[in-house]
Amino acid sequence: MPLFILAVIVFIIADILIRMIGKQLNEKKQKKEREIVLQESLNLDFTSEAKSLKRAEVPNSKAKILCVDDEEVILGSFRKILVLDGYSVDTVETGQEAIGLIQKHHYDFVFTDLKMPLMDGVEVTKAVKHTRPDIDVIIITGYASVETAVETMKYGAMDYVQKPFTEDELLDFVKKTLIKRQDKIQKQLKPQVHITHVPSSDDFVKGEFSIPGGVFIDKNHTWLSINQEGIAKVGIDDFAKKLIGKIDSVEFPNLGMNIKAGQPLFTVKQGNRSVTFNSPVTGKVSKLNTFLTDNLSALDVTPYERNWICALDTDMIDDEIKLMSIGKSAVTLFQNDIEKFKVIMKDLLKSKKEEGEYIEEDQLYVGHLEKLSDGNWHKVIAEFFIK
Repeated sequence: MPLFILAVIVFIIADILIRMIGKQLNEKKQKKEREIVLQESLNLDFTSEAKSLKRAEVPNSKAKILCVDDEEVILGSFRKILVLDGYSVDTVETGQEAIGLIQKHHYDFVFTDLKMPLMDGVEVTKAVKHTRPDIDVIIITGYASVETAVETMKYGAMDYVQKPFTEDELLDFVKKTLIKRQDKIQKQLKPQVHITHVPSSDDFVKGEFSIPGGVFIDKNHTWLSINQEGIAKVGIDDFAKKLIGKIDSVEFPNLGMNIKAGQPLFTVKQGNRSVTFNSPVTGKVSKLNTFLTDNLSALDVTPYERNWICALDTDMIDDEIKLMSIGKSAVTLFQNDIEKFKVIMKDLLKSKKEEGEYIEEDQLYVGHLEKLSDGNWHKVIAEFFIK
């Protein structure tokens, strides 16, 4: 083997070993720092905030957690296990203290024991989700109370953890719930509409509804862009894509097909459900975007630009385009339909709330329609996309 190649191999192996050793040393350093934080925090006096409060704040923590349990041994386990793994942890022994703390501090999670005197886990869950719906609640329960713990999820609890638990079991559970929370936050939509001025998907603001400048929006939430020859590219807009969520396939129109404005043009499918969008203009189908056939995930980045569905050689574009929205009028269309959507969802979910199920009425999520029953799905689709 040539000396040069041997030297390169030795260099690569040495670099890998140095990185591994550096990582191990850094992990040991972090653990030592967290042990010091844990010990020092327990010696501080937080009685001005809550009588039984014990606090351990870790720099650059993975999440901030509040644990409430009337058993100090359980709280001690939570503090030791979670703080050493990089979480900031507050612990208290009563539900009343926990409710007081969430009004003063920002937490990612509240872990609450199910069986406690005066204020049990069900009441803590209700109070937390009423006061701070952005905080996720986890129930701590024994084997005999699992059924009741599951019941609390209708009041807004995210999940439950069963005691007794091992260190690995708790760490694995918290890691999974943190991923679940981050995924939920990532999918949460802001009810703002953002006009993009640069023809690039990088210009879209994450979590907001987007409309590129110069694009026309039809009332059924298809978009249209047109060139000088009168060729119009048509696709679904950001309102439709975000609320429908995952799209499994697209049923394209036939090439050369003549179509009038308001007639069915293409269909997007999600499992056994589908939405047929009507054409915003009159013309002949001149091109299909077959790129989407094997690249539907591109729609998750943006439903605009190159991700149009079909192109039409238009006949009456000058008159029909007057019925569509662009710029500020398109923003108004989006905003009005967002508010209408929230009202409709509130009505659809009213019966569930009356039955005691926790509903975040004011929150919008990517794929909001996916969890609706077939009947409610069709009601929403008919209201916004079949016009």
